Amino acid sequence: MNPSASRRPRRTPVLMAGAVAALLVGVSACGTSDDSSSDTSGSASPAVSEGAFPAKVATKFGEVTVDKQPKRIVALGWGDAETVLALGGQPVGASDWLPFGGEGVGPWAKGMYDKAPELIGTMEPEFEKIASLQPDLILDTKSSGDQTRYDTLKKIAPTVGVPKDGDQYKISWEQQTTMIAAAMGVPEKGKELIAETEKKFEAAAKAHPEFKDATIVLGSRTSEGYGAYVGGTGRVDFVERLGFKNSPAVEAKAGEGFSVSVSKENLELLDADLTVMTPIGIPATDISNDPLYKAVPSVKAGNALIFDDQIISQAFATDSVLSVSYALEKVVPLFAEKVKK
Repeated sequence: MNPSASRRPRRTPVLMAGAVAALLVGVSACGTSDDSSSDTSGSASPAVSEGAFPAKVATKFGEVTVDKQPKRIVALGWGDAETVLALGGQPVGASDWLPFGGEGVGPWAKGMYDKAPELIGTMEPEFEKIASLQPDLILDTKSSGDQTRYDTLKKIAPTVGVPKDGDQYKISWEQQTTMIAAAMGVPEKGKELIAETEKKFEAAAKAHPEFKDATIVLGSRTSEGYGAYVGGTGRVDFVERLGFKNSPAVEAKAGEGFSVSVSKENLELLDADLTVMTPIGIPATDISNDPLYKAVPSVKAGNALIFDDQIISQAFATDSVLSVSYALEKVVPLFAEKVKK
């Protein structure tokens, strides 16, 4: 799907191509903050007014220590910037994965920036641009987990990378919030946000008992073909919190990537109690008008939907502590219309 695809399992590019390309580190085991970097500019708002330091965050690459309040945060991971905003911070640099344009965040985070951040590339971030921002903390919690990427970033500033077993963007909004809150020195604020959001999921699940144990396929189609997401990804985590069970047939094909490709000869793999599809870089009609897709049993039975509303699709895909609340509001009613009680 783009130059970094060669570092991923072959299945992954199918769901990352097109718009998801815009959708979509070393040797030492920990990083420590550099005192000389903390006062590089007075133009950036402090991340928070107070915090618990030194802050320690466990990652795939070892424990990272943040010695003092970060004032210049660069948020590179998928949804990292929105999480910083939710916790009261103001990133000076951020990656725009979907892409939203403007400030690089979804409408659910509109107006939360005091000053727009410098936008950084996604899978191939401009390291010189990052260094020029003189960050005292870099966040890359929802990322590929590439060792070279991490090694390069940590030479610029203490970097909180992916958690253990978090390669290929396999981190939930809950874990992302916990890690970033710890790095910012506001772990209690993180716990509060998580608790508030979990209550919303619980309320939605309680209101829709028909979701309980219903099988679901979360699929996508790009110019390269069809695919389906596997467990351990944000989308699947979202629906499992509502009571759904990700398709056992899809899970049986899961590998190291966050998706599996689905050939046109095997589109019945998309069959479930509920089939949810997202067009990526193609018109929704490329899915809805496909005779092979229309032949999938769940589609024929009317138990399928296509996210043709870009904002809803983006909210569902972003999977940040801010976007999931928006997605719950918009997506749950759509699911309810298609799942038989």
